Amino acid sequence: MDYIDFHTHSTASDGSFTPSEVYNSALEVNLTAVALTDHDTVEGVDEFLAAAIDHPECEAVPGVEISCKLANKEIHILGLFIDHRSKTLSDFLDSCRHERMKRNRDIFLKLRYLGYELEQDMPEFNSRPLGSICRPHFAKALFNRFPEKFTSLQNVFEKLIGYGKPAWVDHRHPLPEDVINAIHSAGGIAVWAHPIQRDVPDKAFLMRSCKRLKSMGLDGIEGFYSTFSARESALVAEAAEKYGLYISGGSDFHGDNRPNTLLGFGAGGLRVPEELFFKLKELKTLRSLAE
Repeated sequence: MDYIDFHTHSTASDGSFTPSEVYNSALEVNLTAVALTDHDTVEGVDEFLAAAIDHPECEAVPGVEISCKLANKEIHILGLFIDHRSKTLSDFLDSCRHERMKRNRDIFLKLRYLGYELEQDMPEFNSRPLGSICRPHFAKALFNRFPEKFTSLQNVFEKLIGYGKPAWVDHRHPLPEDVINAIHSAGGIAVWAHPIQRDVPDKAFLMRSCKRLKSMGLDGIEGFYSTFSARESALVAEAAEKYGLYISGGSDFHGDNRPNTLLGFGAGGLRVPEELFFKLKELKTLRSLAE
């Protein structure tokens, strides 16, 4: 059996591999298809697709990952097979980055108040615009500048910038229906990413949320993920069947910024079957014919 990975990140957002390096890594592990799904941006997609031009054995799928709020909980929705040049999607992502810019400004201020002075021109931020900086960039800068305070990048999240920690800053998210509509406007397939998290593992939330998101136009759900147990994947499959959702899967690869998560393999046991790629691609084709 051959495999895919439909959840990866590059240097266009918070990964350490360039978009072309993400694609080349997929070649090295013999994937049938790989999607680039950076946070709130499609800036890496052109490079990603260019790397695949001479390699028909592994299809490069343009994508994006967008955060939103459902029932006062942050969730992430992937857009797969998108037209990354869609103006409607581009305008929507611009608004998302504007909100991220405001949040990042507040994080800098809160860190300064707590005694952690960081500047945007530090190399860890790679001269990025304020709206494209993600929390892993803050983690790397804090770990490098204050090595006596933290034992690892993960420890930075656990002690300082993770949810509910002293430097945590919430920000205004778009509504799920707006995210789904923006993805559909770009011809994409909308997939709820990592629907089971350790803080909310219950079946009731999953089923209730699938019902709501399906009514908003959600197409699929991530049933294979790096941290999922067999039981959790089975639970997602049950929800997908009940609400008529397609199943996708991916590692959430971030390169060296998440060293225990390997492209195509996750924490070691992840294997997303290629048949899911063909089913999602068929949906994309049918939707394109109907337009």
